[in-house]
Amino acid sequence: MGQFAEFLGNHPLLSAVAFVIIVLLIQDVLGASINGIKNLNPVAATGLINHEEAVVLDVREASEFSTGHILNAIHIPFSKLNDQLSKLEKHKDAHIIISCRTGARSGSACKVLKKLGYEKLYNLQGGVVAWEGANLPLTKK
Repeated sequence: MGQFAEFLGNHPLLSAVAFVIIVLLIQDVLGASINGIKNLNPVAATGLINHEEAVVLDVREASEFSTGHILNAIHIPFSKLNDQLSKLEKHKDAHIIISCRTGARSGSACKVLKKLGYEKLYNLQGGVVAWEGANLPLTKK
């Protein structure tokens, strides 16, 4: 323990950067669950879709959506989310799985919808990239 304290004293900038990184990692891991938003891996998402009739909201741009999306996904680009909420209003009490390419935009969309009163929100962890990586199907229809 003494060596650790000595290291911290000898390298204050490196120690500060390490501290900030650790805090950001903790916030990233725990932040969604603290906000009431759960991360789901693709396999858990398919279970929720099949057994709880969850709705999938895809927040990618139209060009990304047209390359392939989860079957029956509702498409509302993140940039137009506030303008097109009427597409989602009838599903307000349903489980909603939000997807994007990698899970970043969908996490932001979860926060927006949470503030608007949506309760059963799930972020597709890893997004469509993880969905494809799990060998789950996409459609272009």
